[in-house]
Amino acid sequence: MTIGSHIEELKRKHATLSRKVEEIQRSPGVSALEIQELKKQKLRLKEEIARLDS
Repeated sequence: MTIGSHIEELKRKHATLSRKVEEIQRSPGVSALEIQELKKQKLRLKEEIARLDS
């Protein structure tokens, strides 16, 4: 796997998590802890993308 394709895969995962967070935030009764964990995962992906991109 090339770095470019790895970055694209990470971007797809980040976008999927973004959609999931938006969905969950609209759902009643979802714990803030669950949302927080998904946001942390998104941040880790974003940081990895930035690291590989530079």
